[in-house]
Amino acid sequence: MKILIVDDEVKIREVVSEYAKSYGYECDQASNGKDAVDMVTKNEYDCVILDIMMPELDGFSACKKIKAVKDVPVIMLSARTEEDDKLFSFDLGVDDYVTKPFSPKELMARIRVICERNSSRNNDKYVFDTLVIDVLGRSVTIDGEKLTLTPKELDLLIYLVKNKNIAIGRDKLLSAVWEMDYYEDDRTIDTHIKMLRKDLGRYADHIVTVRGMGYKFEI
Repeated sequence: MKILIVDDEVKIREVVSEYAKSYGYECDQASNGKDAVDMVTKNEYDCVILDIMMPELDGFSACKKIKAVKDVPVIMLSARTEEDDKLFSFDLGVDDYVTKPFSPKELMARIRVICERNSSRNNDKYVFDTLVIDVLGRSVTIDGEKLTLTPKELDLLIYLVKNKNIAIGRDKLLSAVWEMDYYEDDRTIDTHIKMLRKDLGRYADHIVTVRGMGYKFEI
C-alpha cells in the first residue's frame, strides 16, 4: 500500500510517515494542497491523508480537485473540530475525519480499514492516471470523457487489463473474447488492437505487442 501524507507541519508528516512505514506502507509527503493534487495526478495512491489549513491550496479545495482526478480514499486529519467542517468534508467525499491531537495507531487502523474496503470496492474498476475502465458499468473514460468503443473492443480491453503485465497469445485472446479457435481468424485480434489503440489516444502505448506471441496491457 502507498499513501500520501499532506500537511504543512513537518512534525506531523514525519510522525505519520514513521508509523505508516512501520506498518509496511510506502509514503510520499506534500506540504500544501497544490503539490498534493499534482502528486495524485501523476502517481497511484491507496490513501491520502489531508490537512485542511494549508498554504497554496486548502484541504477542502485540494480534496475536491483530487476526487475529480482519482477515485482515491481521503482521510482528513485536522485540528478543526467543528461539526460543520466534518459534514462539509463528508459532502466532498472524504472517507474519514480524524481530529488532532490524534493517536497514530488509531490512524493506522483507519487507513487499513479504508484501504481494504476500497480495494474490495474497486475490483471491477481499473484506474490508470485519468484512464478509468469500469467493468460493471461497461464504460471507459479519459479525463472524464466517455469513449465510444465497440462491444468487442471493450471486452478485449477488459480482458487485457484484468491480466495486466501478462503476455497473452492471440489464440488465448480469441478463445477468451470471441470464443473462437485461433485458426479460424488470426487477423481479428490485430484489427481490434489497432482500433483500440486509436481510441485510447495517449494511452495506446499501454497495449504492447509481444513479438511472435500476442499482446499485453503494460503498466
